[in-house]
Amino acid sequence: MLLSNLLAGLSLSEVALVTDRRIRGIAYDSRQVERDYLFVAVKGFKTDGHLYVPNAVERGACAVVMQEAVPVPEGVSRALAVDTRKALAELAAKYYDYPARKMKMVGVTGTNGKTTTANLINAIYREHGMKTGLIGTIHNCIGDRVLPVAHTTPESADLQRLLAEMAGEGVQAVVMEVSSHALVLHRVEECAYDTGVFTNLTQDHLDFHGDMQQYLEAKSLLFAGLGGDTCKPGCKCAVVNADDPAAGGITEACTVPVITYGLRNDADIKARDVRVTARGVAFQAVAGGKKLNLQLRLTGKFNVYNALAALAVGVADNIPLSTIKAALERVPGVPGRFELVDRGQPFAVVVDYAHTPDGLANVLATAREITTGRLITVFGCGGDRDRAKRPLMGEIAARMSDLAVVTSDNPRSEEPLTIIEDILAGVYQVEGACYKVVPDRRDAIGQAICGASPGDVVLIAGKGHEDYQIIGSRRLRFDDREEAWSALECRK
Repeated sequence: MLLSNLLAGLSLSEVALVTDRRIRGIAYDSRQVERDYLFVAVKGFKTDGHLYVPNAVERGACAVVMQEAVPVPEGVSRALAVDTRKALAELAAKYYDYPARKMKMVGVTGTNGKTTTANLINAIYREHGMKTGLIGTIHNCIGDRVLPVAHTTPESADLQRLLAEMAGEGVQAVVMEVSSHALVLHRVEECAYDTGVFTNLTQDHLDFHGDMQQYLEAKSLLFAGLGGDTCKPGCKCAVVNADDPAAGGITEACTVPVITYGLRNDADIKARDVRVTARGVAFQAVAGGKKLNLQLRLTGKFNVYNALAALAVGVADNIPLSTIKAALERVPGVPGRFELVDRGQPFAVVVDYAHTPDGLANVLATAREITTGRLITVFGCGGDRDRAKRPLMGEIAARMSDLAVVTSDNPRSEEPLTIIEDILAGVYQVEGACYKVVPDRRDAIGQAICGASPGDVVLIAGKGHEDYQIIGSRRLRFDDREEAWSALECRK
């Protein structure tokens, strides 16, 4: 695409076009620039892309879009934008010929449950015979092909490139997790969502958003933009958890029809007769006067909510209930989400991604339902993240567990013992709390498993599917499931 065509009509305040070259790619990382690329200088949290304009030009950039006027060599075109993050999204979407407009787009947002809900929706579309794309925390998929993932929601240029690849391979529906960071930072501009799904809103990411109101406003951005592409056929709607206190704020942002789901409050799609076991959850879903008995291979009441949300999306798209039932009952589980580690031991070991106060409380409630002995919880909190949730999680773990083993998560640049002290402030609020501090996560998992008795449940929370631990600037190989497996082997 010619540079003049790429820049035309976009929200740029000033354009100095030196030579009208054919653009061969767009990059926001100077290390990815090649000959005849357009480089977009984005201000990041750790560094500023404007500092790397000379490097981008040296590597072959023929044009630069910037937020602040910085010198560029003769022969290099430049343009100024009020917000280069937004400009990057607009440029990438145009460069890749607006791929989101060619597929059904479903965005799933909320503090907890995004990954499981997205996987369940994806399963429903696949059961219906559609080729799907999945974008999320664990992996990205194009049909059966699995791709690596760096962020829950990729940067806009990477996202548009991925969507273009999906469209080019005949994908009909894309289901993606949409983080609050992505919404605020314009990563999902030009994604033309048809359906938005809201799971819940509980405390997390306040280091970024500041307070819960701003966090809610960030989530609401997805719903305010639904149905904007009126040229795309098909259903335009929002699917909202009626039991969540933030449901009203989400619904107010919507300009499309809203379908609600829940267990307690009045909702369009409800669940009743919920029965939870260690191996799954059974319930009856009621939708539009029709009843559907479901036996999931996922367990926990929180997975009833996730399944109801996926069911609502299927119903909105007129997918037969028999197809939805077959899809939901076939999903074997989601990696790191209440995942059992079973070597035939007389107690249960569960690995879960729960890393927020509400997420931890939900998982502990489910674990308690399947516990005949003690509930032992191994958990920590991430460094360089919302400090306010640490004592909340400490209090929840101490109150809901028979033994809380406080350890490290991903300490990043923080001192692990400082993070643990923040957690212990909440533990101390529970009278008679039974806890121990084991800073080394491998040792903590080993001690919990070696100390377990028949009928106990050992819950290892916080990292779930992650196969690494970040200590300082080092990203070390570490998988809670592998560590649990090894500890069970040593116990024999």
